[in-house]
Amino acid sequence: MSEQKVIAAFVSHLGLLTGHSDLSVDRWPDQENRTEPEIDAIAGNFAIEHTSVDSVANQRQLSDWYLRVIEGLDQVIKDHVDCGLTITLEFCAIGKGMDWKGIRDDIQYWIVNYAPSLANGTHKIDLPTSTPIECPIVMHVWKGLAPSIVGFSRFEPVDDTLSSRIRKLLDRKAKKLRKYRGRSFTTMLLVENDDIALMNEAKMLAALREAYPDGLPQGVNRIWFADTSISNKPQFYDFTAKIINEGQ
Repeated sequence: MSEQKVIAAFVSHLGLLTGHSDLSVDRWPDQENRTEPEIDAIAGNFAIEHTSVDSVANQRQLSDWYLRVIEGLDQVIKDHVDCGLTITLEFCAIGKGMDWKGIRDDIQYWIVNYAPSLANGTHKIDLPTSTPIECPIVMHVWKGLAPSIVGFSRFEPVDDTLSSRIRKLLDRKAKKLRKYRGRSFTTMLLVENDDIALMNEAKMLAALREAYPDGLPQGVNRIWFADTSISNKPQFYDFTAKIINEGQ
């Protein structure tokens, strides 16, 4: 979902909660004023600033590189292997500066020429690469009789930076809201994540509590979490009371 669609859906949700079903975005200050930092939206007496947070550091960039390599290779497996086959990579296996097309070609070559004769079971295989790379790409391969189990995945990474990244990002976002607090506005910080695999409500709440052990960021009346992992069914969670109570 685009940022504006997420905010509009959130405002509709607020309207239903507050008994104002006609609540909608009145203004988009950030679109109107390009000369200084501004908040994203005003809806009634709500001043709203939106931001999105990666589950792990550099997730969007790493995921983009990963998808460039493996996109469409599921079908190659189906076309050349007559049973189930999954290939799992380390989360950071595909990195900056690599020849992504060359690695894709190498994986495809391995699937076509080696996967059909591979014995059933689990295997740890260093991918033979046609271009120099700093570290070998290790494929954790499973092969079995279930033909419907086909595809690629990545291991969950070890990352302890979520709370520090949230603090740095939200402190900057909260500054935009400060001038609206006390001017008959309720200032709202909407934190979005669309990762269905590595994020959930409890993990985001724990990270926010760790980032703000003393309560809400300065200038913020309320913090909400937007889970957009199912794009046509965003879920919104009010974390305000849980963070305030944690800080008391």
